[in-house]
Amino acid sequence: MKKNIRFSLQLIGTFLFSYFYVLMLQLTLQYVPLKKNIAFLQIKQTEVSEIPFYITFFYIHVYTAIFVLLAGFFQFSDILLKKHPATHRNIGKFYVFTVLLFSAPSGLFIGLFANGGLFAKISFVALSIYWFYFTLKGFTAIKNKNILKHKAFMLRSFALTFSAVTLRFWKVILVYLFHPAPMDLYQIIAWLGWIPNLLIVEYYLYNQLKK
Repeated sequence: MKKNIRFSLQLIGTFLFSYFYVLMLQLTLQYVPLKKNIAFLQIKQTEVSEIPFYITFFYIHVYTAIFVLLAGFFQFSDILLKKHPATHRNIGKFYVFTVLLFSAPSGLFIGLFANGGLFAKISFVALSIYWFYFTLKGFTAIKNKNILKHKAFMLRSFALTFSAVTLRFWKVILVYLFHPAPMDLYQIIAWLGWIPNLLIVEYYLYNQLKK
């Protein structure tokens, strides 16, 4: 019975992730080929023209985040872990080094110029720092063969990776229900995009410890 429930949950999770991933892929493809005034960049023209390297860091973030989102999801596969551990390790290395070298640093840089004022900027900068920290701790834990710690920190890391999806999910919900002013919306989703993700993971880890 438990096995059936677990399988059903995995199936639902895979379906939902696939759906949201396709949406994220469509958003990312808006930036192919590289342009300076497309989609979100249309409201960031001041930063594009006046902030050195803004467009470079923006595209590094956009182009790498879509791959780490997919790589991180595959790391939850029991089949991959048990039957193809080498593939699990290689995808994990790709995830870790892409987040540490590209996605998190570029996220921190563009977070400094986020819409929504200081309140939103603090959130995006904190998100990037935690993302980097959790990923690094997950990597060092497995290097030290501490599997429990590795799983805990990689779950936290992926919770923040998945904020790319949840941020946009909350944006759609809030706009549909409350029609907030654009700046208010940015301030809310800046925090709502990742704090609940992290709380859910912490609740899961807490319950795992009690077993």
